Amino acid sequence: MKKFSFDDLRNKVCVMTGGSGVIGFAIVEALASAGVKTAILSRDKTKTTKKINSLLNGNSYVIAVEADILSKSSLAEAKKEVNEKFGRINFLINCAGGNYPKATTADEKFNPDAYEKSFFGLGIEDIQKVFDLNFQGTLIPTMVFAEDMIENKNGVVLNISSVSSFNPLTKVSAYSAAKAAINNFTKWLAVHLAESHIRVNAIAPGFILSEQNRFLLLDKETGNLSQRGSKIISSTPMKRFIDAEEIQGAALFLLSDLSKAVTGIVLPVDGGFTAYSGV
Repeated sequence: MKKFSFDDLRNKVCVMTGGSGVIGFAIVEALASAGVKTAILSRDKTKTTKKINSLLNGNSYVIAVEADILSKSSLAEAKKEVNEKFGRINFLINCAGGNYPKATTADEKFNPDAYEKSFFGLGIEDIQKVFDLNFQGTLIPTMVFAEDMIENKNGVVLNISSVSSFNPLTKVSAYSAAKAAINNFTKWLAVHLAESHIRVNAIAPGFILSEQNRFLLLDKETGNLSQRGSKIISSTPMKRFIDAEEIQGAALFLLSDLSKAVTGIVLPVDGGFTAYSGV
């Protein structure tokens, strides 16, 4: 009887953006356990290296490489370093992303008494930062690192989206729109590269408590669920937030040959949030 495993991932080379974040580092841990040689792109190489040494005991399969994900020339230099240390690149995981408080409205619905804190008071520069980090931060690294996959005639690009890409969440219009753009780009690129034997998919994580969203989901004074946090839990069939480690299996599956006929999908890992109609 045929045995199924992630052994096909061993000694493959992966580049990862956003690898020092909550979701990203959980995926890095899974990659390390599967024997994937992983290069985490970071603007603070020293800090990321310390995290690797602390949490992964200096695993030689995981390194930090300095790069600015919004600079094509910086990424090209990073690619040279990865190629020298690990070889040609098989996988790219675009995990860099996030939101900015100044690109977030104060209320879920327009309040004429808080005009400046509504949609009409959002900073254009802050909205642009959200789009740059999430969408451009996915598109530009793909332009650089997928070139090795073209030469290999094989590879996988895995993007990290969000449940807010399906049905936009209140308050975070820029973030939701940027993640929706990632979904669209994922499907477009999957078609574009299919005959080059490169698969392109995305994972849409549900709600994970992190430093980026803690101010939205928890009450600052009590630490209890905020009104928004309560709404999320009540709309999640599993009645809880998601743990970053619960993204690991989905990531390994989409990288491995176990999913070799899967391309152009956005896979929710959300405790049922996107499946629930509210009734």
